[in-house]
Amino acid sequence: MKIGLLVNPLAGLGGAVALKGSDGEALQQQALSREGRGRGAARVALFLQSLRDVNDELSVIADADTELIEWFTWGGAMGADYLEERHFAHTVLGGYEGVSNARDSVAATRAFIQQGVDLLIFVGGDGTARDVLSAATDAISCLGLPAGVKMHSGVFAISPIAAARLVTDLVVGRIISRQRREVRDYIEAKEGAAPNTVIRTRAYGELWVPEANDLLQQTKVGGKENEVLAVMDIVSYVTENWADAIAEALIVGPGSTCMQIKQALGMPATLLGFDVLLPDGNYVTDATADQLLPVVQAHTAKVVLSFTRQQAFLLGRGNQQLNPEVLSHLHWPGDFIVVSSRSKLLALEQRPLLVDSDDAAFDAKCRGLVEVITGYDERLLYRVASPA
Repeated sequence: MKIGLLVNPLAGLGGAVALKGSDGEALQQQALSREGRGRGAARVALFLQSLRDVNDELSVIADADTELIEWFTWGGAMGADYLEERHFAHTVLGGYEGVSNARDSVAATRAFIQQGVDLLIFVGGDGTARDVLSAATDAISCLGLPAGVKMHSGVFAISPIAAARLVTDLVVGRIISRQRREVRDYIEAKEGAAPNTVIRTRAYGELWVPEANDLLQQTKVGGKENEVLAVMDIVSYVTENWADAIAEALIVGPGSTCMQIKQALGMPATLLGFDVLLPDGNYVTDATADQLLPVVQAHTAKVVLSFTRQQAFLLGRGNQQLNPEVLSHLHWPGDFIVVSSRSKLLALEQRPLLVDSDDAAFDAKCRGLVEVITGYDERLLYRVASPA
């Protein structure tokens, strides 16, 4: 799993010295003149230490030889210093000069996205969350470590220890939901306004955030998931929304859930094959690799996939029509829609989804986290690996 670490070293600078934030050079200089100190270093140190302590099964997480987590970060006090101090193997994607600022956070976020990071851990407050938001895309999940003065946004873990627990859960394959959460910040008070009367904030947008959610326990409390109804919700959501994905062609793979999606779209359908809906309304039924290739060469396409029950193969078993040549024209994960009921995922007992496409480079791109549609507008994050 690829994780990006971004630290705002000035986060929280104004808190203990009675300032209401640390955003902007003027406020930072005022805080420093009062001997204010940032909180980021202590918070990220607690987070990294907790990754070792939170679960014995991940005690090797700091071992440079392990591939459990591949760390990416920004130079110096924006991340690299803390990983180096604790001997976490990492890759530095860039750096800053002088005092770090919002532009550095934005540049780092863009670099993490370009690197294909699965999860961005950022350390700061609402101002840092706004910087990340300005560069983030729907492809990346983000989680804030609270270290700022202002924390009105819903994108922060309740503590660094809680964040470490969530990362651990993702690494070992527990099911974690993926939700949109608001980024909020103070609205600047107008000149002459009465001070200390009311806190006013505004929403600046939303980030995708992994959210701890013990679905197995919820299933026990509420009764076993009705998989038939769950699949119906998945079918409704995909058929209503796939066109919003800016795709010209829809390629739907094998399996019973995919079969119902095909039927709902009125496609001539095969249970164990790939069927294609083309932009002109025509279809390709039970397509071979040779038939799929001109489709992905000529059109932007979305591929709907599920995985083999129990075996957990997402690619390479029963869908070899997606051969390396076809896959070379598709982008992971953006061109794929993965669907499954929660019951089917829970039956894997935390084993990862597997990819074995005969293209080692493509398989390497797939390793990490993938979004799985598990209901109507319901998404979970789940781990993808290659067979040993």
